[in-house]
Amino acid sequence: MGSARYDTIGRNYSQFRRTEPNWEAQIRDALGGAQNVLNVGAGTGSYEGAARSITSLEPSRVMIDQRSEGAAPCVQGVAEALPFASDTFDATMGVLTMHHWPDRVAGLREAARVAPHHVYTVYETASAHTFWLTDYFPETRLLSTEKQAPNADSIDEVLRVVDEQVLWVERGCVEGFAAASWARPHDYLNPEMQNAISLFALSEPEVRERGTAQLRADLESGAWHDRYGELAELERADFGYRLVVAERR
Repeated sequence: MGSARYDTIGRNYSQFRRTEPNWEAQIRDALGGAQNVLNVGAGTGSYEGAARSITSLEPSRVMIDQRSEGAAPCVQGVAEALPFASDTFDATMGVLTMHHWPDRVAGLREAARVAPHHVYTVYETASAHTFWLTDYFPETRLLSTEKQAPNADSIDEVLRVVDEQVLWVERGCVEGFAAASWARPHDYLNPEMQNAISLFALSEPEVRERGTAQLRADLESGAWHDRYGELAELERADFGYRLVVAERR
């Protein structure tokens, strides 16, 4: 269950998972004129500045307890059974949440029930799995969350997708998701940071230990820079993150 996952993953979530300004601006534009927005899988409150009026839904009490005093009102619940009447909202949104939903189709049907407009960030596994970090932790490509990761086509099975945009990851990205530190490889040696990323937190301890040890050794020897040094010339990169805009069918 998503709540159980984030009761583990989310213990230090607010320390490492923060709002990325460029992403928030893109989400705000995609929401358009929506006045009343439901943030599904809202976590500790990132991206709530993207909407004029927002209500948040989060399954994990551990995550809810980390929300700041000024955060939007938050209801504990799951995407597959939204505790709101039909057409309560102008739009729903969600940031890197859908791959944790036990039943994506049910969640999207519920989203369509409560609002006509929808904005979600997802990632394309075909691109995400080419990110250099997965070379050190190849088993993460087989995690259940990766197998059920949605894309625009799978969302379009329930909603009508009207736009798909690249979400670029800037060199100085502050959000803390899996590819955020693509240009700062030493960040991934931090066990607390690893705990705030599902790719690590849901992996077996021996997988984390082996991959972390190899990454540390390659950074110390210079092998990492020999293999991935071309990244040093980039200011931003595409690792498969996408903003999907959809409408109720």
